[in-house]
Formats: sequence, structure tokens, C-alpha cells
Amino acid sequence: MRLLADEGVDKPIIDKLRLSGLDVHYILETNQGADDETVLSIANAEERILLTQDKDFGELVYRLQKVHFGIILIRLGTQPPSQKADFLTRVLLEYGAKLPNAFTVIQPNAIRIRKE
Repeated sequence: MRLLADEGVDKPIIDKLRLSGLDVHYILETNQGADDETVLSIANAEERILLTQDKDFGELVYRLQKVHFGIILIRLGTQPPSQKADFLTRVLLEYGAKLPNAFTVIQPNAIRIRKE
């Protein structure tokens, strides 16, 4: 699975995903300060699912009808980054085939996958 992680994603999450064998580009390492539309464009151009904690991407997709290769919105609250990383890794490995071209919201007690 190919992912592009937005700046707001905690570094321990990136590290854990990479250690699990997932191909993760981290916008903070390549395009720090890029606006949301630029981040979405990069994800689309590279055919990567966007991993974010920023709800503004929902507005880009649903209100402004922006095309996306897939978006995962992480809503895991105040859990420590290491717990978020473990949970997210399990979800990605289990649901990976369903995530391309979907808007997915990951919460502690729910995983919602919405295909356009």
C-alpha cells in the first residue's frame, strides 16, 4: 500500500507504518508547509492514499468535489502516538484492499469506509 502522510500525522505513526512494510511518503520530509490542495494533488499524482488528521480534507472532497485516490482521516483522540500507530497499522493491513478511492474515517470504536 502506498501512502502519503500529511504534516499533522505524528512521526511515531510514520515510523511504525514504515517498519510494517508500508510505503509511506511524509509531506513534512518533502514539501513542508504545503497547503491542503497541494498535498491532495501530490497524493493523486503519486497514486497514494492520503493519511491525515485534518478534517479540512473532507470539505475538499465533499463540498468542493475534489478528486482523490483515497483519504484516511485519523480520529483517535488523545491516545499516545504509539497506540495510534499500532491501531492504525492493524487497520491498514486488515482493510487495505478497501481503502483506495474511498474516504475512510478511523475512530477508536468505528471504521467507516465510504466509496464515492
